[in-house]
Amino acid sequence: MPARPTIRPLAPTDYDGWRPLWDGYNAFYQRSGPTALPEEITQATWNRFLDPAEPVHALVATDAGRIVGLAHLVFHRSTTRLHDVCYLQDLFTAPELRGLGIGRRLIEGVYDAARTAGSSRVYWQTQTGNAAGRALYDKVARHLGFIVYSHEL
Repeated sequence: MPARPTIRPLAPTDYDGWRPLWDGYNAFYQRSGPTALPEEITQATWNRFLDPAEPVHALVATDAGRIVGLAHLVFHRSTTRLHDVCYLQDLFTAPELRGLGIGRRLIEGVYDAARTAGSSRVYWQTQTGNAAGRALYDKVARHLGFIVYSHEL
């Protein structure tokens, strides 16, 4: 694994490399087997990445042509800023390659994409028990103390 994997936008030909990582990401958050996302959500998500009119984007980390990580981001308005913000919605690296800097490189890639898009902030959330992820996040961003509430409709 190179010290600095290549970070690039997702391409239409990346589905076969992206899908196992997407499935792994969802399994990490207990969305597998009977609790798996419906296939129509996965397909709609993939299609959104490829639609230039969508605010949803994807980056991948590659090594020797293999996709080894993914980052999904959403640009949106904010009531507290003049410029859009960027929500890093999903971040995942191949489990066997963790600790090699892929996650950090993907976050840096998101920062670059957000700057290029004119965003004024990048933010994300994770589960409190995601110790490995939080160890990285504490190095590349500030935890602002917010707690996330959700209500399914």
